[in-house]
Amino acid sequence: MLRPCGIKGQKRKKREERYDKEEDEVEAEEQSIERAKRAMVEEKEMAMETSGKEEEELEGQTHEMAGIPIVPSDLKTKKPGLIFVLERASLEVAKVGKSYQILNSDDHANFLRKNNKNPADYRPDIVYQALLSILDSPVNKAGRLRAVYVKTDKGVLFEVKPHVRIPRTYKRFAGIMLQLLQKLSITAVGKREKLLRVIKNPVTQYLPVNSRKIGFSYSSEKLVKMNKYVAAVSDDVDIVFVVGATAHGKIDCDYIDDFIAISGYPLSAAWCISRICEAVADKWDVL
Repeated sequence: MLRPCGIKGQKRKKREERYDKEEDEVEAEEQSIERAKRAMVEEKEMAMETSGKEEEELEGQTHEMAGIPIVPSDLKTKKPGLIFVLERASLEVAKVGKSYQILNSDDHANFLRKNNKNPADYRPDIVYQALLSILDSPVNKAGRLRAVYVKTDKGVLFEVKPHVRIPRTYKRFAGIMLQLLQKLSITAVGKREKLLRVIKNPVTQYLPVNSRKIGFSYSSEKLVKMNKYVAAVSDDVDIVFVVGATAHGKIDCDYIDDFIAISGYPLSAAWCISRICEAVADKWDVL
């Protein structure tokens, strides 16, 4: 039997019509996408134009109101600052057993005696307490602390940034000091900023030229009241306080302008620093 040709022709026509419809739909979609893109571009151009106008208006306002600062005044004005130098800090590294450690009188007394050294001279906890007193003070939190420099008994000088948060336990602090003295720097987590770094001597090259350098010693004949002494210092100069971070003995620095005593009794470095920070806070109205 022969199959009628009319049916086959009708199927071809239906297929062609279906393909034509699909092509029309694709073209319609492409056109709609192009229209949407054009609309987005036009919106962006309009937004840029309006933002440009707003910026011009703001610039006009700033020129008109020249007396009102745009940036907060604290960022532009240069106020006198505070710098601490901790001299004769007991931070000595030695190999005890199979590991390197920061020597201290509690954990390494037998080791120190075997090496003919006095355990009383190895007190890294003094510089630890001193750094806590400095960095936790309201003067530092107010942004008036410029820098802290620490010089060890062995002559190693390193800088501590004011925004460093010292560990709350001595064990972790000793680990950080060990890492610093071995690797010469400690960077912030996730950043390249060096929070602590070993620097070249002498410390005077890092101090401001117009700064007043004040040293502290119980043996000094000049006994003063700290509040009155600090109040008499000029408001235009930075103040550098040099404090001994040792258990006993006097600091001997040739760059100090004035040696004073602030008590008739021997004071620890941490207590001396707390008196200094309190007097400076009163002078600069830091609450």
